[in-house]
Amino acid sequence: MLIVSIVLIAIGVLLIFIDSLRESRREDRRVEAGGVLIIGPLPIVFGTSERVARIVLILAIILTILAIAMYLILVKL
Repeated sequence: MLIVSIVLIAIGVLLIFIDSLRESRREDRRVEAGGVLIIGPLPIVFGTSERVARIVLILAIILTILAIAMYLILVKL
């Protein structure tokens, strides 16, 4: 299981590196960023545009649902 984790991390780093090389050649680059701060059940979402903020909010909801599901699974064990 440890080897699978290391391989997945290496693949992710490689994909990010390849994408950054590919994007650096484009002239019409536009950087957008966003993030989420989860305090208890409340997500605080920020982003450089409404589109990015919406994507980050959806990801925050998915992560919250996964965290609750994993907690409920572990409590039953």
